[in-house]
Amino acid sequence: MDCSFLYMFIHGLARGVFRSAFGITVINREKLIEEGPAVLVCNHQSFLDPPLIGALYANPIHFLARKSLTNSPLLRWLFPHANVITVDQLRPDPAAVIRFIREVRQGKRVLIFPEGSRTPDGEIKDAMPGIGLILGRLGPDIPVQPLRIEGAFECLPIHSNKLHLRPITVSVGDPIPLTEQDFNAKGREAQRALAAKIMDAIRALPTTV
Repeated sequence: MDCSFLYMFIHGLARGVFRSAFGITVINREKLIEEGPAVLVCNHQSFLDPPLIGALYANPIHFLARKSLTNSPLLRWLFPHANVITVDQLRPDPAAVIRFIREVRQGKRVLIFPEGSRTPDGEIKDAMPGIGLILGRLGPDIPVQPLRIEGAFECLPIHSNKLHLRPITVSVGDPIPLTEQDFNAKGREAQRALAAKIMDAIRALPTTV
């Protein structure tokens, strides 16, 4: 198990809070990939999303987050204890990509929010092109599991600091059927196509039981 005491404390706290305060519903919970390497891709509605998804999985997962979040002293201290890999979205960051690939290849599950930032209106946006480049370094032998969050935007939208207790639903999908062709295609258009395929799989997940 790859985690710190602080990770396990936050994990247990998040599980209790989301179950009791938000009435969380999980669609297809049995599909959660609990062992082995995987990339977890999810839409991004709120600051609640990382602890919410982390709490769903019984075993620790890793998180890919934008480096600018470490401008906060609290997050800069927290991230090394919480399995967070930071990546610079404003310029090429090969060190972060290499670490991401290493963690996945070593059997870790890493959560990515392909949109890059929280939605401004609750709708799922297109992925940043870089997601295609990152996933393209792995290949089809690594499962890419889509997840979809609904309701977290109403709880804590990007334009508000006030938390509202509203029901949240998370839908879990089967691994996205990616092929060698998806990964072997070169150039920006191929990366955009791979990113679009990821977001289409997220959008296709049900939001009600």
